[in-house]
Amino acid sequence: MVMRLFCCLLLLSAMPSWAATKLEASVDKNPVLAGEFFMLNISVDDTIKSEQPDTSVLLKDFVVGPTSLSTRTNIINGSINKQTTWSVKLMTRNEGEYTIPAFTVAGLSSQPIKLKVAKRAADADKNNDIFLKTELSNNSLFVQEAGVYTIKLYLAKELLDGSLSTPSMEDAQLTQLGKQTESYELVDGKRYLVITREYLLQPQKSGVYTIVGPTFQGRVQQNYRQLEVSALGDDQQLEIKPIPANYKGAWLPSELVNIDEQWQPEENTVEVGTPITRTITLTALGVTKEQLPEINMNTIEGIRSYPDDVETNNAVRNGRVVSQQTASFALLPQKAGTYTLPEITVPWYNTKMQRISYATLPKRTITVTGGAQANTQPLANTNSAAPNEPNLQPATADNLAASTPPFQPAQDKTPLWLVIVAVLGYILWIITAIFYWLSRSTKNEPKNTSVSVNKAQPLSLSALKNAAKTNNLNAFYNELNEVAIKLTGKKVAAINTLIHNINNDELAAQVNRLQSALYANSSASIDLNAIINMIEQHQAQRTKSQQAVLKDLY
Repeated sequence: MVMRLFCCLLLLSAMPSWAATKLEASVDKNPVLAGEFFMLNISVDDTIKSEQPDTSVLLKDFVVGPTSLSTRTNIINGSINKQTTWSVKLMTRNEGEYTIPAFTVAGLSSQPIKLKVAKRAADADKNNDIFLKTELSNNSLFVQEAGVYTIKLYLAKELLDGSLSTPSMEDAQLTQLGKQTESYELVDGKRYLVITREYLLQPQKSGVYTIVGPTFQGRVQQNYRQLEVSALGDDQQLEIKPIPANYKGAWLPSELVNIDEQWQPEENTVEVGTPITRTITLTALGVTKEQLPEINMNTIEGIRSYPDDVETNNAVRNGRVVSQQTASFALLPQKAGTYTLPEITVPWYNTKMQRISYATLPKRTITVTGGAQANTQPLANTNSAAPNEPNLQPATADNLAASTPPFQPAQDKTPLWLVIVAVLGYILWIITAIFYWLSRSTKNEPKNTSVSVNKAQPLSLSALKNAAKTNNLNAFYNELNEVAIKLTGKKVAAINTLIHNINNDELAAQVNRLQSALYANSSASIDLNAIINMIEQHQAQRTKSQQAVLKDLY
């Protein structure tokens, strides 16, 4: 027993201490081609699980792929070697001399690596088994005008797996449209599987920008081998034009805007009480459905209007974004007469002609006739006609003489069961009326008054004021939109509706300056506090009027 313990202590004393002593960084190829992926390996002679090298410093010069971790333990002739390796895929788009900086792990540092990147040949992608093509619908856009950016990945080999990066551009939103599609094409006699993705591009500021092309890395099957492949999409320059200074109203840049309507029934002459369905459709090219202004119809005295739900959608047609908004209104004429529905006009900026244009729905005149029911006069005496007679007429001596001879006895007697049913129906009607009156009295109790009082309370503008203190124009505009939605109840073009309701030229001017500063790089001075003050005054007047209404209710 003592001998065994002694041997164990001897073995433990002979074993090395497993503390990290060396950190090394290396690449699997040097030089590399521009657009070609290579592997960076960072290794330490120990098992490290709590730390990892900071690879964020590589983002300045390289496209950085995912990092994988591997550990290994070797025992050779009683000697134990441990190793932890971090592997990172890298790629750079441009030729030149680069330096991969030193990394630090477990108190150890690696040596920097000098990397040479050679120019990619102009015909490098010709006759290749994999390459990328990119296309932009228009090389010049206005601020907030929607463009379509298309990526096509061509594969001549069987794809096992891969990763296609998302394109990027400063001061712009890039959103994938739908799902990617797959098709086949013949290029120079070679058959390719083509994977296509479309992105919605919406620039937010004017200037000259570059769309950074996508990159692809993956594995393909060639005979019985698996090959690592990569491809690089070209960068594209794009000019973003500012909002013209003379444009006023909701900004709607488009190549084409159209508004039309449908009526049911189609006739321009209807009778009183006949329901009319009016469906208005607004279609715009080169904008998103969120940019479409809300369609409103003016109130016509003598015709009740009931708006239906608004439907919006967008799609891509021939490389262009097409958006559409459909609004339906139910019209119910209340009295006879001739009515003219005013025209509906939507201003927009024609990006092809570079001028302000208008989509107009012309006015329409309809004639409402009295109808048969409208000409019917109330009966002077309901007992002058037989109960079952379908056509009731005013009781006169002539028609009484024509319908029934004087002093002629009744030919038919009312059945007893019909009388019983009528009496029971009358009793049920009385009971129903009593319950309706009781329920209506309960609903009119003072508990609803508290709800009305709460609605009269002004909306909090604290978030708007905080954004004004920090002079954060983006945050202020977003909060202003939220306030406008709550005050107007409109989800589309809420700010414009609020400006219309307040009807203050100074407010409209300040908001226009704010929009110009955000979307047109304007340097005009903006008084954010003045906007807040005008909204507070509007709320105060609104609250005062609501309280006056509540006072009248009491």
